[in-house]
Amino acid sequence: MTTVLMAGTRKGLWIGRSEDRETWEFTGPHHDMEEVYSCLVDTRPTLEGRPPRLLAGASSSWLGPQVRWSDDLGATWQETPGGGIRFPDGAGATVERVWQLVPGVADGTVWAGTEPGAVWRSNDGGETFALEEGLWNHPHRPEWGAGFGGQAFHTILPHPNDPDSVTVAISTGGVYQSTDGGASWAPRNAGIRADFMPEEMRYPEFGQCVHKVARHPATPDRLYAQNHGGVYRSEDEGGSWTSIGDSLPSDFGFPVVIHPHRPETLYVFPLAAGEGRYPPEARARVWRSDDAGGSWTPYDAGLPEDFYVGVMRDGMCADDADPAGIYFGARNGTVWASADDGESWRQIAANLPDVMCLKVGSF
Repeated sequence: MTTVLMAGTRKGLWIGRSEDRETWEFTGPHHDMEEVYSCLVDTRPTLEGRPPRLLAGASSSWLGPQVRWSDDLGATWQETPGGGIRFPDGAGATVERVWQLVPGVADGTVWAGTEPGAVWRSNDGGETFALEEGLWNHPHRPEWGAGFGGQAFHTILPHPNDPDSVTVAISTGGVYQSTDGGASWAPRNAGIRADFMPEEMRYPEFGQCVHKVARHPATPDRLYAQNHGGVYRSEDEGGSWTSIGDSLPSDFGFPVVIHPHRPETLYVFPLAAGEGRYPPEARARVWRSDDAGGSWTPYDAGLPEDFYVGVMRDGMCADDADPAGIYFGARNGTVWASADDGESWRQIAANLPDVMCLKVGSF
């Protein structure tokens, strides 16, 4: 089995390949000097018998954002016609970055999330996209803010069994869900604390700075969220949230990743709160819970100390092997991999630009 790992950076994309998850060969930079905030290794059943389709959301300072795709593992690339993802005339907005690319339930469906906060859908494998106007026209949208990284839909979670249901999250705005194919959207933030608000306003209907949300297809009603201060679990698809971060060294961070075969096992990468934005004590440690957030254990075998950089919201991912491969990329241009469910680590790439996203797939 071949494993493909895409690493999007502030200055291009690198693609790694491995037959054993121990030895890696990387090519790049693809889309040199363009910001790559999103990528996707699409290995859905329609692609069996040939390499997966690779997609990358790249932003040029000259030409703007573009979704490109490759059906030959990056040897050649094609791009969306008409200049990429663009708002319709009269929308009064311009796409700045593509923050998320996610496969949908139906064959050929790909979802995209952008800055400013909008969600888009493709029905042709990512070759063309249409704006989800029900969300764009939501009455809450004018009140959504922007975090330090900008205003972006960074999480899109299509329901694994219901093509009309999708959950999304924006920083800052919170979690929203549609159950009617995108015609209407409702906030799903009850119990998520907004620490940056006045005390009497810290549990608003919307406006939370959610950093990432994840779910496992075997337990679609259970969601995990890494918030700007707070790690949470929901058992009712975001209807209500419970804190699960009390035993972590910090409840601030960006990614949250679920084990591919164990829905109760999840991973986070805590950062010191405030302006430091690097791990507590500057020790690189991945924290794993095997009981849906009831308790946490740090794993750092092979990881460095004096680690003064962070891991971004899409900078951690998992493959579907057994034992699972867990990967993270850091803002110092290093990429780390574990082939034993996150218990030990080794560096597989270094000296890349600032890593913004990692995505993995096998075929």
